[in-house]
Amino acid sequence: MEQVLTQEQQAALTPEDVLTALKKGNNRFLSGDITHRDHSSQVRHAALGQFPKAVILSCVDSRIPVEDVFDRGIGDIFVARVAGNFENTDILGSMEFATKVSGAKLVLVLGHKDCGAVKAAIDGAELGNITEMLTNIQPAIDALADYDGEKTGANKDFVDKVTEQNVLLTVKDIRKSSPIMKDMEDKGQIMIVGALYDMNTGAIQFLD
Repeated sequence: MEQVLTQEQQAALTPEDVLTALKKGNNRFLSGDITHRDHSSQVRHAALGQFPKAVILSCVDSRIPVEDVFDRGIGDIFVARVAGNFENTDILGSMEFATKVSGAKLVLVLGHKDCGAVKAAIDGAELGNITEMLTNIQPAIDALADYDGEKTGANKDFVDKVTEQNVLLTVKDIRKSSPIMKDMEDKGQIMIVGALYDMNTGAIQFLD
């Protein structure tokens, strides 16, 4: 039975501890050996304060229940979601709150295979505010200008490469656009990492 994390327990964690915990959590998710939690009790305990381990930036895709795929419970992680899992001012501010103010030790950008936002960006989709939103993914497409193959949303290999590039660029942009988190990472107080979720298997691949 896992309990809500306390401030003392959070403070004792290292970024490496949290990364290892997320990896082990995904392994439990894959095997079906998930942690037993009393959610009713956790809700009451979490109401007294929150001391999460990590903040995760994920796509809005409904097929990725972020807490579930890492076998995490109430009060365990902050989750920010936007189609295409890119950073912007609001998300950066939320991440700074999660880390600098609330003590989270890990920032994780979680992309996923078969991402509809990535496909739409590749194909130049235009619809309302979606058009402007997809410009945030364009740098990942531009980075693959030398790709030798069909550059369309129908080409799975190209979509996968753009998806990975988008995660890596987002990690890089978080460091560039947030001096607060860059300084914390330089001091070893947090880690900023990227990962990809496989829609077919539920497995998460962590990127170097």
